[in-house]
Amino acid sequence: MSALLKRVLVVDDDPVVGKSFNRVLSQKGYVVVTAQDGREALSKLQDGDYDVVFTDIRMPGMDGLELAEQVKARKSWTPVVIVTGFGSQANEARAKAAGVSAFLHKPLTPEQIEASALQAMAQPVMPTATHAANVAAVDITQTIAGLHAEVGRGSEENLKKLGLLVAAPFIGLAYFLALPFVGLALLAGMGVKAGAEKFMKAETRAQVWQVAQILAAPFIGLAFVMLAPFVGLAILGGMVLKLIAQRLMTRQTLTFLKNVALFFAAPFIGLAYITLLPLAGLGTLAWIGLRQKNNKAEPQ
Repeated sequence: MSALLKRVLVVDDDPVVGKSFNRVLSQKGYVVVTAQDGREALSKLQDGDYDVVFTDIRMPGMDGLELAEQVKARKSWTPVVIVTGFGSQANEARAKAAGVSAFLHKPLTPEQIEASALQAMAQPVMPTATHAANVAAVDITQTIAGLHAEVGRGSEENLKKLGLLVAAPFIGLAYFLALPFVGLALLAGMGVKAGAEKFMKAETRAQVWQVAQILAAPFIGLAFVMLAPFVGLAILGGMVLKLIAQRLMTRQTLTFLKNVALFFAAPFIGLAYITLLPLAGLGTLAWIGLRQKNNKAEPQ
């Protein structure tokens, strides 16, 4: 059988290996194509057929044994030869189960390279029952892994939606309770401003606003003082729990616990807004009014 126009795919992350195969086999009439890793090899196999595939075992990403299984699962008629410097009984057993044609150890002489190509192409491709069972097991494992990933993502989304659904009433209640205080503060500020402009002189109004600012400052500061320890403890506790959880729990468990924490924290967050917003609103209005009155009171 002539080797003319026989296509050979050499898969190895070491370019020297590909050049060696190309130098030896191209002189014998073979067309040699090289690939740096398993994914590149599968891409080239998808674009066309090859008469034999030589592959290393240790490569980045997909190793040679997995590549051999993939090749035999997709194109069972394609001979695969393992060429490695890291041979072991376990690797040879897995390669045999995958249906490879030969398991060779580096380094190879030019004569061994040519002989292994001829031998691989001369062998009839008859997938054994062991190989078929191995391919089926690989497919089933990949299918189960894919389903597990989909179920996990679905569970995370459902838990997140459930947490938001449960927390929504508390968040809405917080805003509902806070808004009247903000509105009353705005109305009070407008009323005080109107009364001051009608009954007080400019200098008197400036003094009143200064007094209001002084009186409001302790309440604003008190609100921040009361809330700051809780916020700090919550942040510190969250960091500690996150570090512990990352070491001890799966991603699905972490997501579930995060949603539970948000559910229980929502009322306290709402309470913080209810406590802080009226005081902050009054303080802001007093400060703005004071700035305006001071500007008006300054001589032009």
